[in-house]
Amino acid sequence: MTHTPAGEDTAAPAAPERLRRVAVASFIGTAIEFYDFYIYGTAAALVLNQAFFPTLDPVNATLASFSTYAVAFAARPLGSVVFGHFGDRVGRKSVLVASLLLMGLSTALVGLLPGYGTLGIWAPLLLIVLRFLQGIGLGGEWGGAALLAVEHAPKKRRGLYAAFPQLGPSVGFFAATGVFWLLSAVLDDGAFRSWGWRVPFLLSFLLVAVGLFVRLKISETPVFAKVMDAREASKVPALDVLRRHPRELLLGAGGMIIAYGLFYTATTYCLAYATGTLGVSRNTMLALSLIACLFLAAGTWLAATRSDGAGRRKLVLAGTAAAVVWGLVLFPLLDTGQPVLIAVAIGGALFCMGVVYGPMGAYLPELFGTTVRYSGASLAYNLGGVLGGAVSPLVATRLQAAFGSGSVGWYVTAMAVVSLLCVLALPETRERELAG
Repeated sequence: MTHTPAGEDTAAPAAPERLRRVAVASFIGTAIEFYDFYIYGTAAALVLNQAFFPTLDPVNATLASFSTYAVAFAARPLGSVVFGHFGDRVGRKSVLVASLLLMGLSTALVGLLPGYGTLGIWAPLLLIVLRFLQGIGLGGEWGGAALLAVEHAPKKRRGLYAAFPQLGPSVGFFAATGVFWLLSAVLDDGAFRSWGWRVPFLLSFLLVAVGLFVRLKISETPVFAKVMDAREASKVPALDVLRRHPRELLLGAGGMIIAYGLFYTATTYCLAYATGTLGVSRNTMLALSLIACLFLAAGTWLAATRSDGAGRRKLVLAGTAAAVVWGLVLFPLLDTGQPVLIAVAIGGALFCMGVVYGPMGAYLPELFGTTVRYSGASLAYNLGGVLGGAVSPLVATRLQAAFGSGSVGWYVTAMAVVSLLCVLALPETRERELAG
């Protein structure tokens, strides 16, 4: 068994062509998988309450719809354990192919699922099953895509190459929102609610084929290949993470809370709130969400690429500090009902989220050793999703109904404070070696 001397990174620099291929594969894969994930959130805000929970009053139907949405977040840590286990023992590439298949097919089947009027209680139950499978698939996706980029990249450019999988959610969200906006614009309300909302889900069949074509052409990461050559793979990676890296796991998850909280409050919840409570038209809100998504992409790229020079921790701290303030601004701007101010509200929230999220593509993987990196980074990322993403629309709906929209803003600020404290307790990692 060979050992890497401390401070020495044995991964050979990848050829430029291989790096380009890896960047494209990690970007396209996360864009497709997050498109799959986000179309469910948009549908949950706009139509799933009536299609699958028509017997409930509006508030409880919305809560039920968001509850099925939250199921996938509960499943994502399980997906991290399952896919992380094989990703740390078998390799990054094969696991990424499997996660893409599971995510894409379970998403497409939602588009074929009859509603409550046809299947009765079986309709929401089957919806929950498919949403659970979505969560399992996405639980294995992000960690593998981030490691694919980071473990191929030169040390001084890990933030840059990690920016590509981090841009996937921005593009996936833009595509998901754009498809719904187009359908909402060309179909009348009856057609949209009857069958139009299913089209984005059915498109997943095509997207999975594209993703598989791209991912099957990439090679295993050189860092992990050395682990396999030396027969140093962990037998039970998830247990090793808990034994060796509990602090990094919990603090990393805490740092991710505000990224998820901002995103799902500013998109899923605000879409439902603005159309249902403020009376803003569905088309207007979808168009404003498209504009706001550009702010997410800008924040993600800016922070991820700057993190190679300024450091991951410093930029994540800047994003969380900005989110502390923006949580108090978000709903006063939104409640004006003015499209320009709504765009500023949502765009500002997503920009803050991007500044936090961008460096995390390199930051979380750098917190863990090679033999448990897939499991550790994935678990931290997805546990943060449970705490910040799964419950945000549910808590926001309850808070707004009981105390008004201002209380939701304070909730966002509280999440930002928690993340700020967690990141303050973490070290800087940009100078760390990945081998070992």
